[in-house]
Amino acid sequence: MKLGAFSVSLAVKNLKASKEFYEKLGFSPFAGSLEHHYLIMKNGDTLIGLFEGMFEENILTFNPGWDADANVIEDYQDVREIQQNLKTQGLKFEREADENGKGPDNFVIKDPDGNIILVDQHIG
Repeated sequence: MKLGAFSVSLAVKNLKASKEFYEKLGFSPFAGSLEHHYLIMKNGDTLIGLFEGMFEENILTFNPGWDADANVIEDYQDVREIQQNLKTQGLKFEREADENGKGPDNFVIKDPDGNIILVDQHIG
């Protein structure tokens, strides 16, 4: 299965303080803005999303069709194909992508410990 670029999306209380902290660890802003209450921070191929007031829990995020630089990958699995594969394996979904749709969509599952996993396709 090709899940695409991986990042950890963190629910933060103070975006500016979190930005400054992760900059000390060598991360720099890659996308987003303080004004929009989120930043994607990058260090090499490692991505951390900082989101203030958008959700309550941290999320593991995969982006089918993107590499770590948000470049489109030509050979990728559509989010609906990944979803169907996981359904045949008996996974339960918190949110499903529209199986009849095309283009951007996402689904959400939880691992056995309740960790949220978002598979979020931006292309198509």
